[in-house]
Amino acid sequence: MVDEWWRGAAIYQVYLRSFADGNGDGVGDLAGLRGKLGYLSELGVDAIWLNPWYPSPMADGGYDVADYRAIDPAFGTLAEAEAYIAEAHALNIRTIIDIVPNHGSDRQEWFVQAVAAGPGSPEREHFVFRPGRGDQPPNDWQSIFNGPAWTQVEDGEWYLHLFAPEQPDFNWRNPEVVEEFHDILRFWLDRGVDGIRIDSAAVLFKDLDSVEESYTDHDEVHEVYRGWRHITDSYDDRFLVGEMWMPDQERFALYLRPDEMQTAFNFDFLSRPWEADELKASIDLTLSTHVPIGAPPTWVLSNHDVTRPVTKYGRPDTSFSHQDRKHGMQTDLVLGERRARAAALLAMALPGSLYVYQGEELGLPEVEDLPDELLQDPIFIRSKGTDRGRDGCRVPLPWTGKEPPFGFGDGTPWLPQPTDWKNLTVESQQHDQNSMLALYRTGLRLRRELLGDGTLTWVDSPADVLVFQRETLTCITNLSDSPIELPSHEEVLLSSVPVDDGRLPTDATAWIR
Repeated sequence: MVDEWWRGAAIYQVYLRSFADGNGDGVGDLAGLRGKLGYLSELGVDAIWLNPWYPSPMADGGYDVADYRAIDPAFGTLAEAEAYIAEAHALNIRTIIDIVPNHGSDRQEWFVQAVAAGPGSPEREHFVFRPGRGDQPPNDWQSIFNGPAWTQVEDGEWYLHLFAPEQPDFNWRNPEVVEEFHDILRFWLDRGVDGIRIDSAAVLFKDLDSVEESYTDHDEVHEVYRGWRHITDSYDDRFLVGEMWMPDQERFALYLRPDEMQTAFNFDFLSRPWEADELKASIDLTLSTHVPIGAPPTWVLSNHDVTRPVTKYGRPDTSFSHQDRKHGMQTDLVLGERRARAAALLAMALPGSLYVYQGEELGLPEVEDLPDELLQDPIFIRSKGTDRGRDGCRVPLPWTGKEPPFGFGDGTPWLPQPTDWKNLTVESQQHDQNSMLALYRTGLRLRRELLGDGTLTWVDSPADVLVFQRETLTCITNLSDSPIELPSHEEVLLSSVPVDDGRLPTDATAWIR
């Protein structure tokens, strides 16, 4: 019997390069992760989602995969990955891995063979190759990472890459591509992974004859995920979670039909500003999309692609776009931390699954002053510096000590840590009951004991205040300009800031019963 553990799970995202370095080379690895499993168990998570751990030239932080059935030597070995999965299972922590179906690496064997084989060859049919328009690319499509979406090879043909040139797009109309990914899924499911996170899930199929860019959410994509669901259902208690940046909720819901994905990331909630009406509208929209089809919602405040909450919520003027990374934006980190604490408890109280990005539980801010010469994100390079890219949320974690590398490892981290992170290390927060780490530990424990999947009921409340009930718990978030009286209650289970004489301060969340 399937227990559908993912419906109310708390899932922790590990960006392996930046989590913990076990061998001292400055890059996080499986040895470092295995050494910190006790920390994650104590934090109270049910599963770990790992960003790509495959061999990769790292043109896009591992999302340019050169071999889907191996581990990058910088991270360890396949045997170490299998040992990690078993050790995590022993602690009742499941593992979700990233599969990248839209594109591979230009170093991948299939692509090397395709370039060598020439125009019209079966090898080229694994990718999207086309002749140009004279000396121009086949069409004027632009890359999601800025710049042209086409690159020319020596024989004159062009290949499509929705992202960086080092990430050629697969041709999903080729049955051999479909079967290849079926085999990849089985490879990892056989090794005990519990879930598959599907990167850029909605962009597999392209209409190259369209006048406008036409690559998102073509109907053909659903047959792909029906095939994936059939495979995962042949194993016990496995699930799929899709990454789709899609504003159309009706189209979004199609991916969550009973024979497709079980869950998908809810980026609408992540993108909303710190305003009561906006957040309530997002919660209602999410529930109205998921509840009728029996799919559990997901709640996300950050990930490896977006500005960290402490920084995001500390900006007075922001679009809250995941691309809002302009240089020199004004940020109030004290305000941002206060709101990030309140947002964390709000998200934890909502029904469904919760994703926590590493460092969120420490209150890490975005690192916005990384030297240009150290930035590695292709977005920064291809935008010619107008977009700072995503490196600022990928800086290695601080664990112990008073100066870098803060216990990350014995070597120099691949990106430098700010010196003021000495006050944000795990060690400095470990025994501080007012710390962000303590808030997350207590919140996740209470969430597991009292909440998880289910429904919520809104309670009438003053303007700019959100109040809802979950089981025996009432969650109140005060987004107004002044303190408010808490409703009648027996006890305050948890609050993001101290409650003073029954009054909840502004920019705060409390759980009462």
